[in-house]
Amino acid sequence: MKLCTFEHAGTREAGVLRDGKILPVSQVNAKRGADFPTEMLSLIESGAGHALQVLAQGLSAEIPLHEAALRIPYSNPGKVWCIGLNYKSHAEDLSEVQPEEPGSFMKPSSSFFEPGGAIELPPEDLTQEVDAEGELALVFGKRCRDVSLEEVPGALFGYTTALDMTALDILARNTRYLQRAKSFDTFFSFGPVIVTIDEVEDVNTLDVQTLHNSKVFSRDSVSNMKHRPFQLAAFHTRVMTFEPGDILSTGCPKGARIQPGDTVEARIDGVGRLTASVTRRPPA
Repeated sequence: MKLCTFEHAGTREAGVLRDGKILPVSQVNAKRGADFPTEMLSLIESGAGHALQVLAQGLSAEIPLHEAALRIPYSNPGKVWCIGLNYKSHAEDLSEVQPEEPGSFMKPSSSFFEPGGAIELPPEDLTQEVDAEGELALVFGKRCRDVSLEEVPGALFGYTTALDMTALDILARNTRYLQRAKSFDTFFSFGPVIVTIDEVEDVNTLDVQTLHNSKVFSRDSVSNMKHRPFQLAAFHTRVMTFEPGDILSTGCPKGARIQPGDTVEARIDGVGRLTASVTRRPPA
């Protein structure tokens, strides 16, 4: 099942994507006598994803995708973990050595932007070298801790695409500045589609692409990650408890340096595509 949060005719709610059209969750409720939450995070927290999938069968999706605006699935996940240098190609691009354990950091909710919206580069006196990184992200579906590798699929709700930005010149000055280099406003987004875990037979066969100005800039297989998705999930649940809707973005093959006027896209066939334009915030 493919899910999204969309706006149409003055309403904003979750819906099921099917054949280029949207079936609103509220319509499933109305036609099936159900009471599914119509907000995406609440839907994930309810644990009712499979029941929605069953009851949505046989119902027609009637809102054409081009008549709706797809939004960030939800703007308030409890936490977002990201992984650095998980692909050899990315480490080589930055002349870095891949860490033996996952190199992880967190993104603040203030860094989010809407899919299809703008990455607003900070003023040049703060940073002049930013890259954009297309990534595969995991969406947790259950409250969990100390999850074994074999148990990970049961803890996940699904997969989505993500864009993560880095101020490379800040990071180059000192590796301790990583969190600051990653945390500017509009330096992260995910969605607009979340695919439930049953939609992807083997996550390790997916290809992750970053497109820069409509051309493929980097592409690599999840199978080439140093730490693969389920390993990352198991590792991080030993660090802290994960809640439904929490996100773990698994790293990028290679980031594209971006400038105002550019476009950038994260694309994963079978999962989705996330696009953005690039602007710059004027000096304060």
